Amino acid sequence: MDLAVVDLSRLQFALTALYHFLFVPLTLGLSFMLVIMESIYVMTRRPIWRTITKFWGTLFGINFAIGVATGITMEFQFGMNWSYYSHYVGDIFGAPLAIEGLMAFFLEATFVGLMFFGWNKLKPHAHLFVTFMVALGTNLSALWILIANGWMQNPVGAQFNPDTMRMEVVDFMAVLFNPVAQAKFVHTVSAGYVIASVFVLGVSAFYLLKGRHKAFAKRSMTVAAAFGLASSLSVVVLGDESGYALTDNQKMKLAAIEAMWHTEPAPAPLTVVGWPDMEAQKTHGEIKLPWVMGLIATRSLNGQVEGILPLVAVAETRIESGMLAYDALERVKADPDDVVARANFETHRNDLGYGLMLKRYVADPRTATPEQVRKAAWDTVPNVPLMFWTFRVMAGIGFAMIALFATAFVLCTLRKHETKWFLRLAVLALPLPWIAAEVGWIVAEMGRQPWAVDGVLPTFLGASSLTVPQLWATIIGFTVLYGALAVVEVGLILRTIRKGPFAEQEAFAADAADPEPDTPAPAGPAPVVA
Repeated sequence: MDLAVVDLSRLQFALTALYHFLFVPLTLGLSFMLVIMESIYVMTRRPIWRTITKFWGTLFGINFAIGVATGITMEFQFGMNWSYYSHYVGDIFGAPLAIEGLMAFFLEATFVGLMFFGWNKLKPHAHLFVTFMVALGTNLSALWILIANGWMQNPVGAQFNPDTMRMEVVDFMAVLFNPVAQAKFVHTVSAGYVIASVFVLGVSAFYLLKGRHKAFAKRSMTVAAAFGLASSLSVVVLGDESGYALTDNQKMKLAAIEAMWHTEPAPAPLTVVGWPDMEAQKTHGEIKLPWVMGLIATRSLNGQVEGILPLVAVAETRIESGMLAYDALERVKADPDDVVARANFETHRNDLGYGLMLKRYVADPRTATPEQVRKAAWDTVPNVPLMFWTFRVMAGIGFAMIALFATAFVLCTLRKHETKWFLRLAVLALPLPWIAAEVGWIVAEMGRQPWAVDGVLPTFLGASSLTVPQLWATIIGFTVLYGALAVVEVGLILRTIRKGPFAEQEAFAADAADPEPDTPAPAGPAPVVA
């Protein structure tokens, strides 16, 4: 496999995924914020809450359309850019994606039209139900996609079949209730709720700074403050749960996040800052908090967090076992009735993926040298400085969001919505949760490298047989297309915000006060002729 093709395929998928994830979390959060706002309208029947719901619903719709368009592109890439990956694990990975389309996407598609065009045709309770179903579908969509992604991080409920030469499902319930997938879902969805809350808070603050639509802005700001505080606290708590899930399932990712080169006595300290050096295999200028990492990762005072160097040694042992699995598999392919070969394969089957790591250096893993085995073992270490710093950016913004929403909640409770310094801060904070979400995905996906499916299929073996010019053409094409879509998206959102929440009513009032000049005056009664 041409590694340039692999790297460009990864780059293309990374660009499209990160671009798509600019829209997904805002859709997730705004959907349930609309449910809250419309529920208040249904309970109070105050027209301003209907206006609030319709305004934020318009922004939701703009974002929803772009999110759907960019998401479809990603699914096609599995067949076009990652064909061997799709062949090798498609039986497992494809099932959650198919269910997402049949259950969640169709649910959204069924009700989203009714939500936008049913305001004057449905009763308030019926329209609230429609809005709730759109929110449910949106979040169910995230659930099934993250079940698929969680399986890539922790491939449970499946095993390799030597007769079909593919991974197959053996326990779908294990795939469904994968602890890594569940932790990723609640953490990712909570992050989406924070993004939506910051968006509503920031736009409301902008209106208050400009002295426009104050009644609308204060109510929206209050909802955002309460929803955002609960969501930001959830992000940190559930992020801690995600870290705990790594302890048993992705030890190398956890060690890279902490730049922990050696296994330290329990409970391990948490490195707050430092400068990881992959060449020297150490971290310079470390500032550590005693015990904290051990408590977070193991929930105990005596559990160990394994370091990178011991894990590399484990990987080396598993690669040697994988060589035996590969040898047994080749013998089974030559003679399916070879009982001894099948028995040997069963003994070493869990390490077959590690044996495949050697294909980066040699066509037949059975002929690999000890030096090549050591290189392959070090390939299991992700980019430590990147993991270390992106995680800290994500975590730092997460704690900043708690402080932001706690302050907002207090000010709204005291009815001090127009506190100028805070309003300016809320506007400036708008990009922060998006930055945290993007670097969070970098932590999740780069931390899994060099695996497409952790411990099962190396990334470099999953790519299609494409050429470098083909990949550059599609990367440039996607960049131009997505750049244009971004301009359209931002332009529509800014235009909607500039017009304000009462644009529809103002336009109607203007039309009523100033009829078209070429509209003929109504004819009076015909003259009576004697």
